Amino acid sequence: MSKRDLKKYLAELNKEQLEEQIIELYEKFAPVKVYYDFVFSPKEDKLLQESKIKISHEYFPIKKPSSRWKPKAKLRRSVAQKYIKHFILLGVDPFVIADIMLYNIEIAQTYSLNNFIKQELFYKSMLNSFEQAVNFIISNGILSEFKERIFAVQQETIRQKWKNKYEFEAISDKIDL
Repeated sequence: MSKRDLKKYLAELNKEQLEEQIIELYEKFAPVKVYYDFVFSPKEDKLLQESKIKISHEYFPIKKPSSRWKPKAKLRRSVAQKYIKHFILLGVDPFVIADIMLYNIEIAQTYSLNNFIKQELFYKSMLNSFEQAVNFIISNGILSEFKERIFAVQQETIRQKWKNKYEFEAISDKIDL
């Protein structure tokens, strides 16, 4: 069904029929429920804090009291990407999205400061995250608010002697920090 056909169909329904369909969609499909819950109660700060906690647990997992062993860090970029995509779909404020994008890189750098990471993929993944964050920030016109953090991330790659520090620098140079 095309968007035009859908509009035509919806125009034929009365108010009660429309309400019934929306309630049915809300009850049947979790993404619709999540969307409406967010629209009517956009607790962006709460969402941001929850996502930061989950992302930080990828690098610094919490030991459960009943466990004998300390859990191992997973370092999955996909966890942060899932939240970023979800925030974009919900229409969360670009400042919040940019914050979580940079936080993902910053927490990874905090981890790598005291832990040697031999997987080349980790560094490539962080570079991709950095480039996406910078592009998102520029496209949303909020560069002035995030310049310092972008510069700090780039400088940290140099300080930690990341293998791809020059690629980070090249991205930073594009925005003339």
